[in-house]
Amino acid sequence: MEISFDIPDRDERGVSPVIGVILMVAITVILAAVIASFVLGFGDSVSENVQAGADISEKDDGSATVTWISEGNADHLNVSVSDSGNTSFGTETATGYAEIPEVGQTATLTADDASEYTVTVTVTAVGSSGAKTVVTQEEVTVDGSA
Repeated sequence: MEISFDIPDRDERGVSPVIGVILMVAITVILAAVIASFVLGFGDSVSENVQAGADISEKDDGSATVTWISEGNADHLNVSVSDSGNTSFGTETATGYAEIPEVGQTATLTADDASEYTVTVTVTAVGSSGAKTVVTQEEVTVDGSA
């Protein structure tokens, strides 16, 4: 009985060793990416948008109000004004900023003198982790002479 080990020529060789190498490299790269994402904490860096509902409205007395109408996942709302030099929120004078701590509460924007001002009011929802999302922005007119 005779055993022969004939080496096939170039045309008869299969491509399976090449495919095997490519698959091993691909699996190694995928495993390295998965392990790196867990080790380096890439999944933790994804932040969640903070959601809340707020209403900005102008009143007949020349003031404007911001009311927190739905909680969503917000901890509190920050309300800011583009021109804080001539307007104020209730007792917080000349800060151009108010905080609404609970749903249903309102911040009132008034003019500090007897003039009319057009300002941009921006309401930002703040989550318990400190993440912030602008929920509404509106241009309103406040009139201290009304």
